[in-house]
Amino acid sequence: MEGTEAADCRGHWNIPDTPQVCDFVGNQDFVHILAISGSLRRTSANSALVGAVAHLAPDTVDVSIYGELAELPPFNPDVNDDAAPTAVVRFRAALTACDAVLIASPEYAHGVPGVLKNALDWVVASGELIDTPIALINTSARATHAWTSLVETLSVMSARVVLDASITSRSAAGWTQTASLPTPRSHRP
Repeated sequence: MEGTEAADCRGHWNIPDTPQVCDFVGNQDFVHILAISGSLRRTSANSALVGAVAHLAPDTVDVSIYGELAELPPFNPDVNDDAAPTAVVRFRAALTACDAVLIASPEYAHGVPGVLKNALDWVVASGELIDTPIALINTSARATHAWTSLVETLSVMSARVVLDASITSRSAAGWTQTASLPTPRSHRP
């Protein structure tokens, strides 16, 4: 994708045309990132990647791993406000306390895992992700549908997906493009 087509795509998807997540974080001396793995699997490569990011973060970056995705009940708009379940209140508080979010998501049946979509549904109306810079990563270069779906969902929620911070890891088959519209950059570990 080139030229105005790329610019149009970025405007449509709330993807800023900027090289650094820190450009969107008010406090550039210290950044607090909430990292979320969209997988509940014990041996999840996405969870391992989130753990590696937290472990390798420089001293000026604090990466907290959100580990309560399985605790969130199924989304119910009837209890979305003051009567929100405790796990939902904790999730919203974790999002409010961070400067940016990192989401590592697998792809199941060409889509976002239900547990991750459920978590996002809990914060649509409450707005914790509005204007929040978000990086999307995954461990499979073939996970194009989930990545595209996440970008669409997050854009509708008025989050700011940072394309230059969104990566796809190397697949066993080699390097491939991940999403046709738009395409995250590949990253060699």
